[in-house]
Amino acid sequence: MTGRQRPGIDLHIDIGTGTDSRARSIEAALRKAVASGRLPAGTRLPGTRSLADDLGIARGTVVEAYTQLAAEGWLVSVTGSGTRVAETRPSPTQAGPHAPVHDLVTRQLIDLRPGRPDLSMFPRALWATSVRRALAAADYHSMDYGDPAGLLALREAVATYVSRARGVQADARSVVITSGFAHSLALLTHALRRCGAGVIATEDPGLVHHRRIIHAGGLGTSPLPVDAQGADPASIAPGAGAMLLTPAHQHPRGVVLSPARRAAFVDWADARDGFVIEDDYDGEFRYDKRPVGAMQALAPDRVVFAGSTSKALAPGLRIGWLVLPARLRIAVLDAMAAMGTTVGAPDQLALADLLDRGDYDRHVRRARQSYRKRRAELSARLATQTNVRLDGVPAGLHTLLPLSSQQEEKHLVDAGLAAGVRLMGLHTAGYWHSTERGGGGLVLGYATPPQHSWRHALDVLARVLDGAAVTGW
Repeated sequence: MTGRQRPGIDLHIDIGTGTDSRARSIEAALRKAVASGRLPAGTRLPGTRSLADDLGIARGTVVEAYTQLAAEGWLVSVTGSGTRVAETRPSPTQAGPHAPVHDLVTRQLIDLRPGRPDLSMFPRALWATSVRRALAAADYHSMDYGDPAGLLALREAVATYVSRARGVQADARSVVITSGFAHSLALLTHALRRCGAGVIATEDPGLVHHRRIIHAGGLGTSPLPVDAQGADPASIAPGAGAMLLTPAHQHPRGVVLSPARRAAFVDWADARDGFVIEDDYDGEFRYDKRPVGAMQALAPDRVVFAGSTSKALAPGLRIGWLVLPARLRIAVLDAMAAMGTTVGAPDQLALADLLDRGDYDRHVRRARQSYRKRRAELSARLATQTNVRLDGVPAGLHTLLPLSSQQEEKHLVDAGLAAGVRLMGLHTAGYWHSTERGGGGLVLGYATPPQHSWRHALDVLARVLDGAAVTGW
């Protein structure tokens, strides 16, 4: 059901055969349906006469149930608009005596988890215009199954963009369109296994989800410790066949891979016939200077460049890309065919239009200004509460506040939840390869809250940290 339903809709509720009155049974069934999420906020309910007819009971019984639920705050009745599920659920003190209290408490939590842009900034009008314009200009062949590598128009646009904005050596033939980085990594894992790799070395700390994808693809992982210069090539395991790196802005520490270490990883790939996967997840966002160029330009035949729209536009678009060495292209396309996952043609055409017209660049510049300001405000606010400096460079959509221990981290994550803010920690989110080593830390996603609630998010975070003995590594 949705909030846009028309009168005469069907509604399944189980009023049972117990000793409660029919009205009480209807109330309990509707409370349960709303509390469980089966009836989302805004859902329009059947009229009292219609529901009474469906249930074979008197209309007055339904009226009584609706009236009680409206008084408790579960429903909203407006003359001429019918009865709908309320936008917010009642607290336990507001709920009636028949409500399962433990299911009722719902809060709108402030989200400071990393990995998400401000979704309220998504350029809806520009995207809608690009969809209309691209579809109007497209020939009917573009709606066929097409090339598994992606539509030529988008591959050309991506190649032009990453060459210009990130310094990548790319042309349309080297580009494969994917449904985001997770999909890209799954494809690469299958392709590398086919090429003989058994282990992919990943940064420590690094995203546990990436390690899970690699393991699901049949390969092992080994840790690459990260320090102030980025991942350490001196720690590459002997059996590794590939590296997964975030050179421009290490996730989660936020440091930049030094030029010497970039060269060392390329030398390793040449010597061992291996590959480096460059996850350029937020490379466009640098605030103190121009973004560092892509590592791929050092060795296009050894480095896979991976990007997506998830941080620049929205993760829900599910569009990413790979710029591949020639040796991996067929293996990746074979994996693409086996998985059967491609991006829809309308979305590909719309993104190509957005890139070709420069609207993508203009949106990134606007977002960069907003996130630069937020990062500065976060740094200034934290400086009034702790002497611990944020780790890494001013860049990206997140920063790391180092903490002295796993226990301190857990305490602050729990305190945040109690105060109404979602926080992510190095240990609580599984960033470390082993929980027995590595300090604690809060990975603060300052881009995530919508603009109108950013200052409030800062205030709540400050209250959580207020009085805590925050000490760094």
